[in-house]
Amino acid sequence: MPTDLAGVRVGHAVIGEYYSGCTVFLCPPGTLGSVDVRGPAPGSREQALLGPDKPYEKEINAVVFTGGSAFGLATADGVMRYLAERGIGHPTPLMPVPIVPAAVVYDMGFSRGAVLPDAALGYAACAAAAAGGEIAQGNVGAGAGVTVGKWGGFDYLMKGGFGVATLTQGELVVGAAAVVNPIGDVVNEDGSVLAGARGANGRWLVERYPLRHVQGVALPESNTTLVLAATNARLDKPELNRLAQRAHDGMAIAIRPVHTRHDGDTAFALSTGRLAADYDLVANTAVAMVCEAIRSAVRHAYTVGFAPGLAYKGQSRK
Repeated sequence: MPTDLAGVRVGHAVIGEYYSGCTVFLCPPGTLGSVDVRGPAPGSREQALLGPDKPYEKEINAVVFTGGSAFGLATADGVMRYLAERGIGHPTPLMPVPIVPAAVVYDMGFSRGAVLPDAALGYAACAAAAAGGEIAQGNVGAGAGVTVGKWGGFDYLMKGGFGVATLTQGELVVGAAAVVNPIGDVVNEDGSVLAGARGANGRWLVERYPLRHVQGVALPESNTTLVLAATNARLDKPELNRLAQRAHDGMAIAIRPVHTRHDGDTAFALSTGRLAADYDLVANTAVAMVCEAIRSAVRHAYTVGFAPGLAYKGQSRK
């Protein structure tokens, strides 16, 4: 099990019985990043700074994935406070200002919005990331309350979650993390359904509707998959922007359908090191790791209420 993603530390905080939470990625010094957004209604913070046309020297101090829809962006305030207390941030004449991009998922199906992620939760996730250890997967952090397979209507969905994957090839390290909350199904390498819409007879609904056209109630703009690809390869901002674009290829391989008008899919890419590496090798590896992180998320997700999961609580099922 990975303990970091190419030097990026990962920590979770969860609002217990309300099945919502946030995940923080603490970046080492010198980390550069970019983002590619393909959803029609994303909830976000500080993403414009990650555009390929923005200053190259701006370091990213942390990235936040959070539940609670746009309300959950408050978690980034706690992350900024954690970093500022430690003198981490972009230097300014008066004080360092932490650079903390954030993105949200809509996960209120279980909590009904009764309790929302806040600054204190973001601070707690930072502390968890700093403590280190194996990265938890499944119903944790921003993956606590997410679901998959909603194209068939809410009666047929399954539990989504948070997943990671990493690969080392010589000195090169490429890793990915995913919060999996799509309207689509998550599929295996052969295209068969791993987790998704199930019919009343327990069989996959795609067997009846092979084009997976939306059935029943699917709450537009309430479905989002968030991914982050990280590498210790030296990449500049334009290359990182292309890497974020390639991360969406991993979504398209592992989720069907993806990038619909019902999804707010967003991909981040981070470069944490100075290793010289072939860009295509990095990008192809990132696509594979995004696929595996998405599948790992649902393999580790256990049943919550009306949403069945693939895992027994605390243990994944292959």
